[in-house]
Amino acid sequence: MDERNTLERIHQTATTEFLEKGFQGASLRNIVKSAGVTTGAFYGYYSSKEALFAALVEPCAAAVMGRFMTTQTDFAQLPKEEQTAHMGKESAECVDWMIDYMYSHWEAFKLLICYSDGTPYEQFVHNMVDIEVEYTFRYIDVLRDLGHTVPELDRELCHMVASGMFEGMFEVLRHDMPKERAKRFIGQLREFYTAGWMKIMGQNS
Repeated sequence: MDERNTLERIHQTATTEFLEKGFQGASLRNIVKSAGVTTGAFYGYYSSKEALFAALVEPCAAAVMGRFMTTQTDFAQLPKEEQTAHMGKESAECVDWMIDYMYSHWEAFKLLICYSDGTPYEQFVHNMVDIEVEYTFRYIDVLRDLGHTVPELDRELCHMVASGMFEGMFEVLRHDMPKERAKRFIGQLREFYTAGWMKIMGQNS
């Protein structure tokens, strides 16, 4: 019980330190001191500040990326002739889940998205964007196979559009937006980007 309480104190003081100063500015000495443990005791749990940060954000990162990848692959595995009817449905459900998860794991999610510079997690949103672009081009291939005319799209442009979408979604974290307001804004953002994707893919009538 005492060991669990010690670990909880380390996690809470570390979360506070990282949220105040970011990963790079955070002081391991301050974390250890605030948690009321010795440096030696700390190293019995984690080998470094990097390992501690990872312990705080990895469950969140894995859950979100796992759900995101499942959504992408499930859509891509639908029969080609069904994909156009499902366009946006699975992604809307994924975004709704992500909002709920984000607000249930607020501090960890905020560390992951806003305070991870200097760690491997600083590429988290970029990785999501790369995946989104990859599956967008797979969907374009499906549209062409189904006989739709889709103009040639530059991958860099698609990356810019997807990046704007994800960065816009995560603005709710940076502004500490209440959940219901965030859901409304993100819903409107999705409608905006979905219409934009359809337009540049030449699918608007």
